[in-house]
Amino acid sequence: MSMLRRVAFIGNHLPRRCGIATFTHDLHRAVAMSAPDIATCIVAMNDPGSVYDYPLPVQFQVRDNCLDDYRRAAADLNDAGIDIVSLQHEFGIFGGEAGANILEMVSRLKMPIVTTLHTVLAEPSPVQRAVLDQLIDASAKLVVMSEKGRHFLRTVHGVPPAKMEVIPHGIPEYPFIEPEDAKAKLGFSGKSVILTFGLLSQSKGIETVIDAMPVIIKSCPNAVYVVLGATHPNLVRNQGEAYRNSLITRARDLGVADHVVFCNQFVDQATLLEHISMCDVYVTPYLNEAQMTSGTLAYSYGLGKAVVSTPYWHAQELLADGRGILVPFSDAATTGIAIAELLTDDIRRHAMRKRAYATSRSMTWPRIAKSYLSAFADVRGPDPRRRGQLNGFVNGSNGHVVGRQELFTAPELRTANLVAMCDSTGLLQHAVHCVPDRSHGYCIDDNARALMLACCLGNDGEPRLDGKLTTRFAAFIQHAWNPDTLRFRNFMSYDRRWLEPVGSEDSHGRTLWALAICGAMDDEPSRRGWAVNLFQTAIGSAENFTSPRAWAFTLLGLDAYCAMSPSDLAADRMRHLLADSSSICRA
Repeated sequence: MSMLRRVAFIGNHLPRRCGIATFTHDLHRAVAMSAPDIATCIVAMNDPGSVYDYPLPVQFQVRDNCLDDYRRAAADLNDAGIDIVSLQHEFGIFGGEAGANILEMVSRLKMPIVTTLHTVLAEPSPVQRAVLDQLIDASAKLVVMSEKGRHFLRTVHGVPPAKMEVIPHGIPEYPFIEPEDAKAKLGFSGKSVILTFGLLSQSKGIETVIDAMPVIIKSCPNAVYVVLGATHPNLVRNQGEAYRNSLITRARDLGVADHVVFCNQFVDQATLLEHISMCDVYVTPYLNEAQMTSGTLAYSYGLGKAVVSTPYWHAQELLADGRGILVPFSDAATTGIAIAELLTDDIRRHAMRKRAYATSRSMTWPRIAKSYLSAFADVRGPDPRRRGQLNGFVNGSNGHVVGRQELFTAPELRTANLVAMCDSTGLLQHAVHCVPDRSHGYCIDDNARALMLACCLGNDGEPRLDGKLTTRFAAFIQHAWNPDTLRFRNFMSYDRRWLEPVGSEDSHGRTLWALAICGAMDDEPSRRGWAVNLFQTAIGSAENFTSPRAWAFTLLGLDAYCAMSPSDLAADRMRHLLADSSSICRA
């Protein structure tokens, strides 16, 4: 079994505004939630002259034009005993010609590197080819997000198949919903909404859709085109808002200004998902075929939206076989007809939505995290006999800083004793040595812990528990719910009699935590749905808790739940309320 204990992620990171920053944040979070026993850290790349207020997991910062920063980061990662480095590569985020400065770091790293290539070019320049070839040589495995990327790695760079892996761009876990509620909330009731989001730049082709609006409005008079996203920081730095202003002028000159809405802001994920939820048709009118991946396309497709796109590489692959509509580059007439036909054909649009949502379930971040963990384990190798030091690294599951400690190879995981402690009701509380002690019966605390364990096992090669056992733990929790008191019971005698109508606040909070983990990580979709529904039902009681430990358990659950359901404003309010209570308690 692979002994993966420390992972470092290298790339841009929020609050820096770019797609790589969002991807690094989401990938790190997904891996941390899927494998809470792994300590993680992030090395963030900074552009010249910029300072960012990074979150706690960002332990190192590298100025992209400072070679000493690259060397220092490599030395720090080596000293920390990192097991795997996950590098996010895009030519434009590292300093030097074609991003060559990153070679200063990777050439010094002593652990395996798994490199995610966000761009693979069909015809790289000589310098781009040389830089990427050196990075390929330094990497133990290469991850691309499409079959096209794998094809170019093989044909352009001669990479052997065993060194490559295709892992799609991740998407949030989000329910399939109709757009009306989101439209009402955002002020677009009664409108047919077309949406494009992302950092604004000339390559996005926004003018093509603006030029198409007269054709669209003719068939669908209530249509509105929403352009969501701030102007790209590099463009603002060099040209200000000249490009955005030119688009506004273009819409006015065409007489469609009332049908085009510009939202000039870099939005958080919850706001973004609300905007995607409200749209009827999503459009990616990019001008360049050579785009290997698009996070905006992945998000909208994953939320079950009808998509119209130009045929750049990622769109060709994702929208094939009727999963979306492809239109020629810079062709406003064809684009307008395609969008109008979708807006006026409810049956076709809804069928396309359902197909997109159903086929995108393998792209959710928990699934993507498992694929990355498998790739890490492949290159890490079995049973390493290596000691290392943790120097204040952040445990990804809860933000706790792990102190300096010496780590050894852990023994093989064994679950036989746990299974022996279970019967048809659930997990018994106590044992005499290895023999279950029935006199103490059962409690929800232990069954909640067991449910969390069952959902977490298997991420790094551990044996999974029998699905029947996982269902048994879930059934105990369901039976413990008391709808009359809106609280969970805790203690049950061996003859299946509840010994109290209401359990402790701590047991309620721990159960909420277990439900959120089950909703995020369980392999069984139906059980995930059950866990989310019961979590939503039971979370309200936590508002009146007075136990700091119950607050902590509930906050851990809310952290996992809000990652799945960022648009749940009630849960977000509860999270802030309990966090404020915890702060007052500490003070």
